[in-house]
Amino acid sequence: MGKAPREDGDSEVQPGHLPSVDVTGRRVMLVASTGGHLTELHGLAPVIGADDRVWVTSDSDQSRSVLRDEEIALVPYVGPRDLLGTVRSLGDLWRAMRRHRPEVVVSTGAAIAVSAFLVARLRRVPCVYIESIARLQGPSLTGRVIAALHLADLRTQHPAWAGRRWRPHTSVLAGFTVRRSRPGETDVRRPRLFVTVGTIRPYRFDALVDAVLASGLADEHTVWQLGSTTRTDLPGRTVTTMPTTDLEASLREADVVITHAGVGTVLTALEAGVYPVVVPRRAARAEHVDDHQEQIAGLLGERGLALVVEADQVATADLRSVVECRVSRTPHPLA
Repeated sequence: MGKAPREDGDSEVQPGHLPSVDVTGRRVMLVASTGGHLTELHGLAPVIGADDRVWVTSDSDQSRSVLRDEEIALVPYVGPRDLLGTVRSLGDLWRAMRRHRPEVVVSTGAAIAVSAFLVARLRRVPCVYIESIARLQGPSLTGRVIAALHLADLRTQHPAWAGRRWRPHTSVLAGFTVRRSRPGETDVRRPRLFVTVGTIRPYRFDALVDAVLASGLADEHTVWQLGSTTRTDLPGRTVTTMPTTDLEASLREADVVITHAGVGTVLTALEAGVYPVVVPRRAARAEHVDDHQEQIAGLLGERGLALVVEADQVATADLRSVVECRVSRTPHPLA
């Protein structure tokens, strides 16, 4: 996988705290769509240093769990590339900013970031956009729109394509390492599976579900989080979505976790000490808007933080091979 070249005349900016917008002692509004964007921003919040903060996102099991102890302003969900929804959300963002009066707005996307930054510009509030860790080769559509409209200071978690406009920022994957537990602690012949195929609407991921069924390891103990992939032919327990607390419990109780290459799910798995089997969604099968999950899957594979396979390559032996792998993290890697 190729890497985007750096821009000429790059400035020497070190990853970490935001150099152009000082948040120290300021009221910060953290804006993100539910799912991976929210998980990522929540993981990056310590390095941003936003002590006086309010979160803006949509109502979901995830946001209620992750932000249960936080000040939060809820707005309607805006889907990927939903231009009408982006426009409709402008009024909600205006009311949220008028009520909470932020001095800085920080977002990891997606479409809601554009709305928030447009309102912030009208209110003369500075903004910072941190591109998703999943974008290894360049900015997302949201990032390109924000850059073209000059709505925010721009950050990337990948120094390889940082430059004068996109400055490097600490990676949310910093500090994770993989270790092996003692052999024989788990019966690898019949491991307990947790399968989560992603909850982004309206995309299905039947290819992954079918691959797990074909492995012969799914049984009455298997837990499935299916999102839009509604099925009635699965052994075990099925749910559409689950609160983050239940998700974390399911991750820890499983011997093998099989997941789509969604940033939010993968980060939650790593934080739970799980070495996941990661299967990217494919646009050709109408499983997502594009193939950006290939990029995050490739990064995880390069860093040795996951077993990465395609949906048609999921093998029983591979699933059993990850049972003894565990993930740990150095203390406060983002500080």
